[in-house]
Amino acid sequence: VVGLGIEFIVAQWKKEEIQEGFLVSGILIPMIVPVDCPLWILAVATAFSVIFAKEVFGGTGMNIFNVALITRAFLFFAYPTKMSGDAVWVSGDSIFGLGQSVDGLTVATPLGEAATTGAAPAFNMDMVTGLIPGSIGETSVIAILIGAVILLWTGIASWKTMISVFVGGAFMAWVFNAIGIEGNAMANMPWYEHLVLGGFCFGAVFMATDPVTSAQTDKGKYIVGFMTGALAVIIRVCNPAYPEGMMLSILFMNALAPLVDYFVVERNMARRNRRIKTVK
Repeated sequence: VVGLGIEFIVAQWKKEEIQEGFLVSGILIPMIVPVDCPLWILAVATAFSVIFAKEVFGGTGMNIFNVALITRAFLFFAYPTKMSGDAVWVSGDSIFGLGQSVDGLTVATPLGEAATTGAAPAFNMDMVTGLIPGSIGETSVIAILIGAVILLWTGIASWKTMISVFVGGAFMAWVFNAIGIEGNAMANMPWYEHLVLGGFCFGAVFMATDPVTSAQTDKGKYIVGFMTGALAVIIRVCNPAYPEGMMLSILFMNALAPLVDYFVVERNMARRNRRIKTVK
């Protein structure tokens, strides 16, 4: 309501047609914040992101940063206590082997626990199905996989970017595993756990593939995707205070994507010029 309301106001002020671009961000934002985040805080963060990450750049299709991730970044730095992501809501006869029926449970996320205790969580199928603490859209790898198939089938997302993110994350995790940093749970966590925990899958599928803020050239998509995944793991390993990493990684590469595209285009032009000179 807040984000779309701002879109209406700006459209009226500019005397332009109302763009539907925020509808995507409006769906993604609730998916990447903790379920117990106060609505008024969410409204403030959404207003900030729509105004300063979108409208000041010219509106839909002109923004250089992912609007939904700017919302999360604002929440993370302005209201860090509300972004711990340690609340998960479930239903059923038993949860996590507790043997009792509950509606809600507050526990540390696997990444948060690894960062604080120094011990990597053991891999289990709950990490794939989504029966772990975390933001509602980030926990179920199965649901994210379904979304990935839909995005690729409809041609909305680029498989080049998506696959490259996973390859980059897996490669960097393997590098840290090979180095073996004693006492660092993130560095010793298997590469496949890095991919299924936190917002890695969700970010790779729905955020890094944003057609507006990602790379536009084919080679650029491979480069930006790979660097996004690798940087996410680097942040997790090197900054225990911020065990997630995916949000900052994608935003950082949003800023670098135009530069990567520039060098790719310049390299292609230089190669073609050399071919022309050779023919002459």
